Amino acid sequence: MTEDKYVRRRFDSQPEAAIDTGVLETIPFAYPGRATEVVYETDEFTAVCPWTGLPDLGRLVISYVPNQSLVELKSLKYYLTSYRNVGILQEHAVNRILDDLTELLKPVLMTCEIHFRDRGGLRTFVRVKYP
Repeated sequence: MTEDKYVRRRFDSQPEAAIDTGVLETIPFAYPGRATEVVYETDEFTAVCPWTGLPDLGRLVISYVPNQSLVELKSLKYYLTSYRNVGILQEHAVNRILDDLTELLKPVLMTCEIHFRDRGGLRTFVRVKYP
């Protein structure tokens, strides 16, 4: 029997330390105390499977009620792009984004969710909330 030619094939990925939290910036929120919901969405979230290096693609939705600050959008885009070559489990990616943004913003409420595209016939949806 011949060996499956794909069994040893994988693409290299970066460690989780490559996620660039240092690029994140805030801007002041002019209406603290007002229940304002802010929602950011992108269909272009990408990370990679830590075992195969194959891409995980999904639609990311971040919604939050700000306290004193908002995340500056250009910095958020660069932060999210830093996941592109990182080997991270889907469930861990969503939790990491929530952790990084809640540490930065100290929001009243925040929800982070990613609707990952099908892989192997399975679709994954992960949602985490703060607090």
